[in-house]
Amino acid sequence: MSITYPHIFIMLIIPYIIFAFLVLTNKEGIERVFSQKALKHIKIEGDTLSSRARNVIFFISIFFMIIAASGPYIDRGEKNIKLSGISLTFALDISASMRCKDVYPNRLNFAKIKIKEMLKELPQDEIMLITFSKNVFLVSPFTTDKQTLTDVLDGITDEYLLSSSNFTALANVLKKKLHNKKEKIVVIFSDGAEKRDLLQFEKIIKSENITLYAVLTGTKEGAMVLDEKNRPLLVNYNPVYSKVNEYLGKIAKESGGDYIIADYDNSKIYNLAKEIKTKFHATNSGKYVKIEDRVQLFYYFIIAALVFLLAAFVSVPTFEKRGRE
Repeated sequence: MSITYPHIFIMLIIPYIIFAFLVLTNKEGIERVFSQKALKHIKIEGDTLSSRARNVIFFISIFFMIIAASGPYIDRGEKNIKLSGISLTFALDISASMRCKDVYPNRLNFAKIKIKEMLKELPQDEIMLITFSKNVFLVSPFTTDKQTLTDVLDGITDEYLLSSSNFTALANVLKKKLHNKKEKIVVIFSDGAEKRDLLQFEKIIKSENITLYAVLTGTKEGAMVLDEKNRPLLVNYNPVYSKVNEYLGKIAKESGGDYIIADYDNSKIYNLAKEIKTKFHATNSGKYVKIEDRVQLFYYFIIAALVFLLAAFVSVPTFEKRGRE
């Protein structure tokens, strides 16, 4: 058996040994006051386990938890697997303009619906989900677990919408996260931005050979931007309006990708997913990659720790047989 994080094991085991030694070698408070002879007369034994035995069991439980936290595994060497899917990054805009209600119920929730529809079309592909406004947030690393991604999406609500979109910050995060990916595929769900706000973003996308797809949410007519209390957002006492901007789509086209302005018909989303799969599945078809074949053991240690923890805290009374008088 090996462990994935030996540094974690070392950091935890040293204070564990010291603490266990101090506790297990320390007498109980009552033992400091009374002699062993006196204790036999005044102590009532109603449990099969002494306090010291419970402490030992408790520390065994903690030891198993430390091993579990260290990532135990059995190494079966390397194996070749055939690529059956592709890796994509979904970037969801959570800026204040995504509260606009020119699509139902608003741009944010409309975008979430489109993401879920696209996930249905990519069952074998791994997805990384990030959100961005002024800052960029990693919501989920690459995973093929679409149900978890759906649950995470449901947790992104209007209350998390922040200021304006920083596409330069998004591009820098994409550059860092995708640097070791052969195919760098990004799908952005946003209402777009002005050209002046996308110049640096465009430059980084081109320099990193990122293939960009854009799902634009909103309408060309636009709508008022709302605050967190669903009141019109005012600047100099004037309401702020936002409409979908297609310059992001232009960047997507030039990167080798494509864009759509999403509507209530899901056929556009299905066609976009089909376009991505056709292009990149053909590229990856028949390719093999080497991966480490490991059997993870942490859950066995977690179960063992819980069993010992339960034994340490649950009382088991003794029952004495009484003879007939």
